[in-house]
Amino acid sequence: MVQKKKSNPVIRMKDVVCRRATGEAPVINGVTLTVERGEWVCVAGGNGSGKSTLVRLLNGLLLAESGTIEIDGRWLRADTLWDIRQKVGIVFPQPDDQFVGLTVEDDLAFGLENQGLSPEAIDKRLWQIAAQFNLTELLDRHPGTLSGGQKQRVALAAVLAMQPEILILDEASAMLDGSSRADLLSWLKRTHRSGLLTIVMITHEIEEMAAADRLIVLREGCVVADGKPGELLGDEGLLQDSRLEIPYALQVCRELRQLGVETGEWTTEREAVDALWALVSKISASPIRMEQALSV
Repeated sequence: MVQKKKSNPVIRMKDVVCRRATGEAPVINGVTLTVERGEWVCVAGGNGSGKSTLVRLLNGLLLAESGTIEIDGRWLRADTLWDIRQKVGIVFPQPDDQFVGLTVEDDLAFGLENQGLSPEAIDKRLWQIAAQFNLTELLDRHPGTLSGGQKQRVALAAVLAMQPEILILDEASAMLDGSSRADLLSWLKRTHRSGLLTIVMITHEIEEMAAADRLIVLREGCVVADGKPGELLGDEGLLQDSRLEIPYALQVCRELRQLGVETGEWTTEREAVDALWALVSKISASPIRMEQALSV
């Protein structure tokens, strides 16, 4: 008998409502959900669906009009806000919005100083995080002189230096080039395997959605889908109704099927390419099959 994994939620939201202004329609409308400790969750939806509002509610950057939010067993309210913010770190789409110092070193030290750590503890943790993100050669640089990928590494390192239990990434890869985005995704996969962080990520990138444990889709402030990324990303009706793009790799797989070439349904380019190579290898072993494939 397979033993069911014990639930260990670190985030609980119940009937949460949030408006931008009194009298306006809710931006978040009665959302109830839980996130397990160590889980990697992606939040997706069209513009105006409430994604950024949802994650900003989790550390009190925005306040709910009604409903309850619980972080690591504590209700989010005025008297717990400071403690909860020590547990929840957030990285924004524009890293420049997070810079407060004249140098990279200043930015990495800023949050640690606010935590009241000793100079010795700050120095030790600062050098550890700088080494982890390959920032040691940049510590004396002004953040404004860095590339987009370097800036995002500094913003991420500054948040992680404070050792949060929950990491929120609000379209943190939006300003990155392909190489920097791949580096970020690789880091997320390694960190997720360690089980040390709960990750809540807003993204439009299919590769990032597919790598997560779970995908939550918002529409008009409501959760319209919550499940495995592979299943939801294959639901063409859901994606169209939620103003999300159908994965390009999946479109190619379905068009190939119409041409008589069966590769299976894959949502990421890497999976689709691997499936095509496997098919080509199988076909090439048979001259007859190769001739049939070429005729397609």
